[in-house]
Amino acid sequence: MKTRFGSLLGTVVILTAWFVPGVCSAAASPRPNVLLIISDDHGWSDYGFMGHAEIRTPALDRLARESVVFERGYSPVPLCRPALASIVTGLYPHQHGVTGNDPDLPDKTVNPQTQRTNPRFQPYYEKMVARFASHPNFIRDLTARGYVALQTGKWWEGDPVKTAGFTHAMTRGEGKGGRHGDAGLAIGREGLAPIYDFIRGNRGKPFVVWYAPMLPHAPHNPPPALLERFQKPGVPPAVAAYRACVAWFDQTCGDLLDFLERENLRTNTLIFYTADNGWVQDPDKPNRPAPRSKLTPYEGGVRTPLMISWLGQLKPRRDRDHLASNVDIWPTLAALLQIEAPNGLPGINLTDARAVRRRHHIFGEHYPHNVLDVEAPTRGLEHRFVLSGRWKLILPASATAGAASAELFDLKKDPWELRNLAAREPKRVQELIRVLDHWWPGP
Repeated sequence: MKTRFGSLLGTVVILTAWFVPGVCSAAASPRPNVLLIISDDHGWSDYGFMGHAEIRTPALDRLARESVVFERGYSPVPLCRPALASIVTGLYPHQHGVTGNDPDLPDKTVNPQTQRTNPRFQPYYEKMVARFASHPNFIRDLTARGYVALQTGKWWEGDPVKTAGFTHAMTRGEGKGGRHGDAGLAIGREGLAPIYDFIRGNRGKPFVVWYAPMLPHAPHNPPPALLERFQKPGVPPAVAAYRACVAWFDQTCGDLLDFLERENLRTNTLIFYTADNGWVQDPDKPNRPAPRSKLTPYEGGVRTPLMISWLGQLKPRRDRDHLASNVDIWPTLAALLQIEAPNGLPGINLTDARAVRRRHHIFGEHYPHNVLDVEAPTRGLEHRFVLSGRWKLILPASATAGAASAELFDLKKDPWELRNLAAREPKRVQELIRVLDHWWPGP
């Protein structure tokens, strides 16, 4: 039965509960719950535990102390809709076919951002949703195994119950607000009651919660008390407002963790945290990203810390060197729950130390905000990128682009990609281009 909740706005974060092979079994304890926390438009350095000088995130810092933390986690794409599709399917955008937020319509009189229900828009939207729904995803897999699953927050792919297998959902996939998540967007900004009610109302059943609030995503309109904390001489108002929204998001995560502890659910809940994509606030333009941020393949657009927590089962540790990707979430979840994942998923189990050490590369791709051709969604590809240890190569997708157009960065010495070393390292550039082409040569 599908249950709907009233309006709530939120941010994207992933929390998940799981079994660790060899530690506990289904016969010994109830099946673990799964909580996904996904923050939305969140800069990779904008956490206390990542060393930010001004932003304090006590709840996420606590979660980091209780987690396996990959400081070098990545989204495979720097835009929310394709990024969320990659999290739930475990596939890269060129595999699941969701490469942008909206179709680029031939009828320019229709604005896809405000006219979701326009009949001239609907066929294009339905094709995009149908392409997503044609792929397996871990929500449908878990509900088929007896889990109940609640969707809250960001969701682009129509009705979450029909398209992804949730049993309960705040988002209806209807109306012009449906492109972001309509009623689901109230989570976090208006409290967490729908999550509390869902968990209490399904006591005794293993649950999945998708907590993807639209935070710290714009509009950056935090509570006044939080905003005052960040209003300081020399800090642009737009930057203060963004930082306050990060703190707001952190508060909601603390409330959620505290609830699990009060309900005696924390030790049997597996938690994943990640962000859909990065953000660097433009100091002069409220609610707008700076260059080399969202919608770019630079670190400011794709890097995110990734956390996995299971109290008493998974020993907390910090990994500052090895690479992790959001496409790893489903394989990791399946391994910890001791269930099968589909063959051919590109990710790895992040709790398998050997697999983490043996991984040499992770990949990503970059498209414009609008899908240029719904029938051929990769046609708008702008860049591919690869990370190899300390090195990162960004390669334009233009037919005329080649090694001369590549950008190469040493992220250990230059984490904000200020010095392009491609001209000084031609052999490394050529080798990483070969690696990219072996992964996916592009459309």
